[in-house]
Amino acid sequence: MPYEFMNERYLTYNSGQSPWVRHATPFQDIVIRCVRYAFAFIPATIGKVFFSKNVALPFFHFRKLRHGYWNSTIHWEEIMRPELKGLWIIHDAAKKPDIVVYYAHGGGFSMGSSYFYIEFLLAWVTLLKDAGYANPAIFALEYTLVPERTFPHQVQEAAVGYEFVLGKIADSSRIVVSGDSAGATLMLSLLLSISEKPKQRLKLPGLAIVISPWSVVLSPKNRNTASDYLNADSLHTYGSQYIGEKGDNEDPLVSPGMCTDLGRWKRASPSRGWMFVYGKEEVFAPSTKELVGTLKRAEVEVVTHEEPGWIHAWPVVKLFLGNGQEERQSGLRSMVKFIRGRIDV
Repeated sequence: MPYEFMNERYLTYNSGQSPWVRHATPFQDIVIRCVRYAFAFIPATIGKVFFSKNVALPFFHFRKLRHGYWNSTIHWEEIMRPELKGLWIIHDAAKKPDIVVYYAHGGGFSMGSSYFYIEFLLAWVTLLKDAGYANPAIFALEYTLVPERTFPHQVQEAAVGYEFVLGKIADSSRIVVSGDSAGATLMLSLLLSISEKPKQRLKLPGLAIVISPWSVVLSPKNRNTASDYLNADSLHTYGSQYIGEKGDNEDPLVSPGMCTDLGRWKRASPSRGWMFVYGKEEVFAPSTKELVGTLKRAEVEVVTHEEPGWIHAWPVVKLFLGNGQEERQSGLRSMVKFIRGRIDV
């Protein structure tokens, strides 16, 4: 890995470098190479520990103290129920929210936690407040990882989480469902499942912001790229674990990108539209574009933000690796601008 870093970065002409290396800083390049190696060769059981609450939360507190913050001005608490777990984050806990983001984290269904995303989520609430919302909130779902449970358990948990959010705000059009990677897949599956249950149908949210969705879990189009840190073989392993014995890759609730029923997508679409955010160099870019095309044929409003040179889940990655505050928050700011343009303050 050190040899490849030195060779491509300093001994290769610009035209021979990957798009990621051409614009990344040395620090960003080194970190992504390490993540690429870990995703390909380190078992998910180890990654699960690294992204868990017991590791991520102390790291968050360390970063907070390092920057001189003793207490957070934003209230957050753990929701720990037998049927539902997650983080409830709100600007003022004494008041009702005027907008709620419902978020599901990524991690290939095999690792990751809402605790690892807490800095990203707190920044999102702060930017929503700066945009003019009186009391923004986020509920981040802590769903069960594989192999402990497989499909459809995670989709069922997502539905319970959505009911929790509906109980927090009276107007469902002021809910934004969002997630990255596997979490984005869960949100797509959730919306499709709502559309197919007319007798017990939950109210649809106002918006959906889908970040780097894993829209087809097992797909020959999920191929390694020169820039991205995802690994096709690992994706196949994690995806097979998620599908389990009860799932079918062609089931739209497993792989939303397999759904070509335009009427179903129209019924599943949030009232105020979609936003798809992804990196141009990432593994899932081709399948994301196909899903966007399907939604456009269903005649629903879709906005896309393809970031040139960037990779998988770049709004989250940028928050940790961005070169300065403007770059770190650029992904979140684009999403907040989309929300502000469609949901009044």
